[in-house]
Amino acid sequence: MNLILQAAFGLIALAGAVSAALIRDSYGKLISLGILVGGVMPFIVDRGYLDVAIAVSLIAPIATIFVLMVVRRAEV
Repeated sequence: MNLILQAAFGLIALAGAVSAALIRDSYGKLISLGILVGGVMPFIVDRGYLDVAIAVSLIAPIATIFVLMVVRRAEV
């Protein structure tokens, strides 16, 4: 992978991790975790773990839906 792309995706993953650690709002934290997954995914694909990348891309949105349902239920 190109060094510039590695730096860009690393910064995206780092930004997602830092914002997930600092944000207290549940919905904002979920968005931050999505940014983190988006930054990590190219590194998984670059290493050749395509089966893991496919599994993560299928599981992450489903897990997000379930977490959103739990968060909404807890705030009511």
